[in-house]
Amino acid sequence: MSEDIKKTINELHIYEKQLLNELEKNENVTPEEVAKNASMDIKSVMSAAGSLASKGIINVKKDVEEVVSLSKVGLQYAVNNLPERKILKVLSEKKELPMGDLASEADLDKKEVGISICWLRRKNWATIDKGVVKITDKGLADAETLGDDEELLEELSKRKEIIKDNLSDNLKEGFKKLNDRKNILDIKKNTSHSFTILEKGEAILNHGFTIQKQATQLTHDQLKEGTFKELQYRPYDINAEAPKVYPGKGHPLRTIIEEIRENFFNLGFIEDNGNVVDSAFWNFDSLFQPQDHAAREMQDTFYVKNPLTCDLPDAKFVEAVKGVHEDGADTGSTGWLYDWDEDIAKQTVLRTHTTGISTKHLAFNEPPFKMFSVGRVFRRETFDYKHLPEFHQVEGIVGGEGINYQNLLGILKEFYKQLGFEVRFRPAYFPYTYLSTECEVYLEEKEAWIELGGSGMFRPEVLAPLGVDVPVLAFGLGIERLAIIRYDVSDIRMLYKSDIKWLRDLPVTQGIDL
Repeated sequence: MSEDIKKTINELHIYEKQLLNELEKNENVTPEEVAKNASMDIKSVMSAAGSLASKGIINVKKDVEEVVSLSKVGLQYAVNNLPERKILKVLSEKKELPMGDLASEADLDKKEVGISICWLRRKNWATIDKGVVKITDKGLADAETLGDDEELLEELSKRKEIIKDNLSDNLKEGFKKLNDRKNILDIKKNTSHSFTILEKGEAILNHGFTIQKQATQLTHDQLKEGTFKELQYRPYDINAEAPKVYPGKGHPLRTIIEEIRENFFNLGFIEDNGNVVDSAFWNFDSLFQPQDHAAREMQDTFYVKNPLTCDLPDAKFVEAVKGVHEDGADTGSTGWLYDWDEDIAKQTVLRTHTTGISTKHLAFNEPPFKMFSVGRVFRRETFDYKHLPEFHQVEGIVGGEGINYQNLLGILKEFYKQLGFEVRFRPAYFPYTYLSTECEVYLEEKEAWIELGGSGMFRPEVLAPLGVDVPVLAFGLGIERLAIIRYDVSDIRMLYKSDIKWLRDLPVTQGIDL
């Protein structure tokens, strides 16, 4: 025990020793008296007290005293009576009054009448029947007697202020009523502290200690002259708990997006952006998606009322897209064999995917292409643990002479490798690519393969109308799905809840260990 006490004494700050010294003289001393006697400021006293309390040396008791007084409104009520009392006086003579006459008869404004009616009924002084206010038996009985709230008003007008805990029982009931009303009472809280020396503190005082100024910073002269050897230094406990620090950091979704963008830049891609609101032409038709396709229905797509339609691009693109839809044009396809409708293509939609950015890029840029895009997309999904009506997609395209399916697989392997995944492929179907494949990544902790993205070679029916005569590969994935895997959450909505505890507990940087 003695060695432990010595160690504790050595680690005490000079302010802590000064406070203990004052408590030894008089345990009932106040923080203000300690500050005066030891020539300390009150903040230093309270800081030392908190530190001693955390070490189990003293106990700090906090007492909060509520002092009640009247506001300006309360003083007026104390002099002129509460508004319901004014009405009660009139009713005690006339027994009943139409509600419309209350203001003039009781000399009240309309706002006070509304408050008065509420309190008349609450105090059971009056009833209201078909717009007529009638006095009750209790109202007649209380007509010449002050209520507990009125007694408190009278008492406060005489004494100016009263400590709440010193109120009698009936005045405490009056306090509850007046405190339920606005702007009548002013309540000031006075906080005081008292100290009690604990067993460990008694042991420290019995052992004794010296109060000596301690060095906190060495000067050049002290080092040069060697006087630093004569200074007293306070040892520090390297095992003491440090406070938790929550540094500023990016939102997990934003962190993943930035990581993906960096991966694309490292692979030599450029970034392109598109519009959240676009025409059905770019969102559907340019991707060789027929106009009667189920994905275009209202249950899958958000259609915009204002603006109801969008302008279409140059006629050469419109006519070319129309041709491949109707009969395949010169692509070798039979098309969809229907009459393509320009009005349907003009419809305004919230984009359902970011692939429209890719087709626009193909239309207005010359090969070779190496572009990616990241953006929010919208679909009429039902909220549940794995679906949201808006989410993020990332997409990449590569096009040029000699590009083929093997290049697609190679790029995908490298892309997912940079994200920390082992990837495998399986055949798939997408309406605007052929060959098509889905990418699956292996999660070791789940011992399972999880589908994470789709990819394929753009069909000629997509490329030809846009004036592209080189092969183009495309691939993409949903960022929320990646976030669910990375941050091990079971509900996609967690990514948007702004749960501060979850966000704080996430590491500043997060990788996937495979």
